[in-house]
Amino acid sequence: MPQAAHATDEEAGAHAPASSRSSRARYNRILRFATGVMIQAWWFEIVLPRVGLRSLGERSRTRRLTRMAARFRVLAVELGGLMIKVGQFLSARLDVLPPEITVELEQLQDEVPAVAFAEIRALAEAELGTTLGRAYDWFDETPVAAASLGQAHRARLSDEDEQIAGFRDVVVKVQRPGIDRIVATDLAALRTIGARLSRIGFVADRVDAPALVEEFATTSLEEIDYLHEGVNAERFAATFARGDRVDAPTVVWERTTRRVLTLSDVTAIKLGDVDALRAAGIDPAEVAQAFAGAMFDQLFGAGFFHADPHPGNVFVTPHAPDGSGRTWSLTFIDFGMMGQVPEGLRDGLRRIVIAVAARDGRGLVDGIERIGVLLPGADTTELERALTALFARFGGIAFGDLQNVDPREFRTFADDFGEAMRSLPVQLPENFLLITRAVSLTSGVCSALDPSFNVWEAIDPYAQQLLREESRNAVTDVAKGMFGYARTVMGLPPKLDGVADRIDRGSLSVATPEIDRRFDAIEALVRRTISAVVFAALLVGGVLLLPAVPGLAISLMIVSVVPLAFVIAPRRGSGRRRRRP
Repeated sequence: MPQAAHATDEEAGAHAPASSRSSRARYNRILRFATGVMIQAWWFEIVLPRVGLRSLGERSRTRRLTRMAARFRVLAVELGGLMIKVGQFLSARLDVLPPEITVELEQLQDEVPAVAFAEIRALAEAELGTTLGRAYDWFDETPVAAASLGQAHRARLSDEDEQIAGFRDVVVKVQRPGIDRIVATDLAALRTIGARLSRIGFVADRVDAPALVEEFATTSLEEIDYLHEGVNAERFAATFARGDRVDAPTVVWERTTRRVLTLSDVTAIKLGDVDALRAAGIDPAEVAQAFAGAMFDQLFGAGFFHADPHPGNVFVTPHAPDGSGRTWSLTFIDFGMMGQVPEGLRDGLRRIVIAVAARDGRGLVDGIERIGVLLPGADTTELERALTALFARFGGIAFGDLQNVDPREFRTFADDFGEAMRSLPVQLPENFLLITRAVSLTSGVCSALDPSFNVWEAIDPYAQQLLREESRNAVTDVAKGMFGYARTVMGLPPKLDGVADRIDRGSLSVATPEIDRRFDAIEALVRRTISAVVFAALLVGGVLLLPAVPGLAISLMIVSVVPLAFVIAPRRGSGRRRRRP
């Protein structure tokens, strides 16, 4: 992996492969574009406001940012390589970039002209160690898809391989020749840009640019290793392809290397093809709900998720009636870009889901703090206010209905929310870039499938499931704490009786009968405390278990009346212990 670039252009240029003029030209072209963007941002966002001309920059902001994003889109398509991936990542950064940029970059598709088949044949045969005619019974020279890092061809396995694999039709992914050199050049340029951004104060205060680049670099290097993708595909299948809704292709390891990947052909209806879905008798709205549920399960459940779930990477596969009730399934492909969510981060994301379902601004801020996006000590008052306003105004609105909302409301909220975020010290936890991309793509795909798709309704079933799990854990913790405390308190009366016996035997001098009455009062108080603890344990346990186990919950709440009655019953004079004359 190339090392990080530093301050000078000479040092930065050293990262480009010295033996290739085309690599140096590519490297310099990327840096020239980035430098122009940084100079423009410095002029309009820093210089003009300081000399009292902020309004001049604001009037031209929309046009300027849209034109900048369009220029980058053209550059990315021309260069290919990682530049298309960079644009796709940036399109998901709604928290960092204005909508004028993200909307333009959403149009950037990872589709580029195909490589000549002669070059593909040469690379594949060198990797497989044999001719394509011997490796496969048939190999289609026309690619079924061509992307910036590789392209895919349909093929059929030989009779011998078919007996091993159990199927015949396959799709073979072959890397674009020279992609290793292109990726190395692009990463060198990105590292130089990241280093420069880290020296700009208002950028460094908001985001760790070098860390973002390194996360992107790790993902990119994994994506061009097809052995790694094959392992991801098998792990995904083992984790998720066990129900009736999610499937994945099978890897043919006998015909797989670092640069060639052979998978079972699972081509079906593309996720975004609404007309084809309806023609097959499949309700797009139902598909949207199932897709959202599948992605929520990956992101917030297992913590291993598909980070590039665009419509080209997910098929809807119809099934013939087989008695199981399954008529179609979601088949994921392309596992080069996968994300992992550490347990601590996953816990924070779960809390965010629950807060969103409950329209709880404070809870959402707590979740954001828990996942580590905000640095400790950040004043989140304004952020909580902005999120509460968001839930109050847009909490029950489906995506399809947002077009009926006055655009001025969006601008007002965007200004408030943006101001709140800009005032906070932000850092990005590991893999958060991939998480935001996956969530953004999921939201876009679902709203395209179903204009009335309501993300709140989609989250609610999953949030309820998480809440039931949280409740069971909470009941266990509360019960342990309550009964531990109860044991301690219940041990007090015998000790008090021991002290009273000593008084009765005369081994402890007592100056006044008031002591007896005080002991009686203390013992009564302890017993009432015990009853209160038991009542609280039964009632709290019943309330928490109500969504998950209604029968048991109601029983616990009814039984709690018994200790409650003792707590609220009038005190009676004890007179049990009398001091001997």
